[in-house]
Amino acid sequence: MTYTPPEIWTWDAQDGGEWTSINRPFSGARSERALPVGDHPFQLYSMGTPNGQKATILFEELLAAGRDAEYDAWPIMIGDSDQFTSGFVAINPNSKIPALVDRSGAEPFRVFESGAILLHLAEKFGAFLPTSGAARAEVLSWLMWQMGSAPFLGGGFGHFFAYAPFPQEYPIDRYTMEVKRQLDVLDKQLASREFIAGEDYTIADIAIFPWYGRLALDRSYKNAGTFLQVQDYANLQRWARAIDARPAVQRGLRVNQRDGVLERHGAADLDA
Repeated sequence: MTYTPPEIWTWDAQDGGEWTSINRPFSGARSERALPVGDHPFQLYSMGTPNGQKATILFEELLAAGRDAEYDAWPIMIGDSDQFTSGFVAINPNSKIPALVDRSGAEPFRVFESGAILLHLAEKFGAFLPTSGAARAEVLSWLMWQMGSAPFLGGGFGHFFAYAPFPQEYPIDRYTMEVKRQLDVLDKQLASREFIAGEDYTIADIAIFPWYGRLALDRSYKNAGTFLQVQDYANLQRWARAIDARPAVQRGLRVNQRDGVLERHGAADLDA
């Protein structure tokens, strides 16, 4: 089958797979609804997807490290279009999770995009991010690498491999090649160091694990581990297992899951 693009593209609500019902070529609120607000200094509006897990893992790591980082985690169920309510659009005009409202000071303010949230919290609490020099630059480089690379894994490979209405050889081959290249980048990086940016655990590891660590452990898209032969990346496997074993990571992965939602409003919620 061949396709010739028209001179001007028009949207006709075509079948785009599992997420067709929420995809539109325009932004903004589609319904009026205020967001809930809890009692803790940080209000997180998110879902237990890889991008959402970055934020909850960091919060749990901060709490485990003794920082005063208590937060309320409110589920934003993207399949139900919660991200298009007026309350959510007000804190993220791009309608993507996660989004954070920092209420720890005199004036609340929003932080959106998962990388921005990680950087904001790491700087605020002085944790999981070197303060200067080459070590800081290395962490930030890998954080930005993840932000730029994940769309190839999720929006590219994940969409055409797992969510598209029917399989197509060219896009699957195209994105598989790039994902395997990315896995090789990480595997080679981890050959000479314990963590992504060096010998210390940082927000680079926290950002990369939900996407590539869980893929390496074959917990992402059904049959993707076999398809990509993730077991061949031995250094990545070692790192992924070590990150996965951290108690704070295990807690962070449980918050605001799509199935069996666990909202977090204090430490006791994750002990149930």
